[in-house]
Amino acid sequence: MPANYFPAEESGVKTGGIQVIPITTPKGKFNVWTKKFGNNPKIKVLLLNGGPGATHEYFECMESFLPQEGIEFIYYDQLGCGNSDNPRDTSMWSLPRYVEEVEQVRQALNLTKDNFYLLGHSWGGILAAEYAFKYQKNLKGLIISNMMMSCPAYGRYADEVLAKQMKPEVLKEIRQIEAKKDFSNPRYMGLLEPNFYAEHLCRIVPNPEPVRRSLGKLNQSLYVTMQGPSEFGISGKLTTWDRTKDLPQLTIPVLSIGGKYDTMDPAHMAWIATQVKQGAALICPKGSHMSMYDDQQTYMTGFVKFLKAVDDGSFKAGTNL
Repeated sequence: MPANYFPAEESGVKTGGIQVIPITTPKGKFNVWTKKFGNNPKIKVLLLNGGPGATHEYFECMESFLPQEGIEFIYYDQLGCGNSDNPRDTSMWSLPRYVEEVEQVRQALNLTKDNFYLLGHSWGGILAAEYAFKYQKNLKGLIISNMMMSCPAYGRYADEVLAKQMKPEVLKEIRQIEAKKDFSNPRYMGLLEPNFYAEHLCRIVPNPEPVRRSLGKLNQSLYVTMQGPSEFGISGKLTTWDRTKDLPQLTIPVLSIGGKYDTMDPAHMAWIATQVKQGAALICPKGSHMSMYDDQQTYMTGFVKFLKAVDDGSFKAGTNL
């Protein structure tokens, strides 16, 4: 019933489910922004945006699918993103610190092993996986969306598979710009957007408005520090991150989502589901890195099916959703 999904549970002045959470870091206290959408005591999904450095806003498509299923979800801008504080300190852009931030957010929102589902997309998938390796006792389920569990393998896929799909003259010019580290040259994105992003990042051109709005606010300092200058391969702090051998440690239900045309290798993303104790794979046949937009029905149907199956105990490992 809508009355149960949208209860008037906030006391005092109503803010539409927004809760600003103070977090403690090695560099002092900062505030991060969250917004709860709906109410379901049994299924609460915390969304971890990608980038790194984008915002929660590209997840707004969830509003067209999850409320009608009665699923509660929580927008959250990580530190340095969107509506949250930006310390402007690159030493803060570190994976272990972000893991502890997610744990502080979980505690503040009273999410528990009986209701807490974590969805991480792209960089958020790295963060969600890393959180689960340390804190899976707090999770009911994990969704790794459009992310491989090895950045070296992601880099190889970009070089050995995706680069070879480009026109040779386009690739040559991109590599020349990269060799000079001339990343502010407008020609660089001018080449990548039609030849790489429109093929592998989001196949809807122009991009849907929430995607444009979110990526338009990208924290460049955070993005370049962690990822490198573009989505075409990786060269930042995350370059050597690889958790493939640790996947069997994950015992909670895990859904690995990918797209056939993704910046990530779909075979690897399907393989993730075979390495965890209770895995399922959802490879979107029309989807790219933003499969929640360019193969939306497949993505949302499988995602909802996973949440409901874990919730009612019918989830079976090894299924392809």
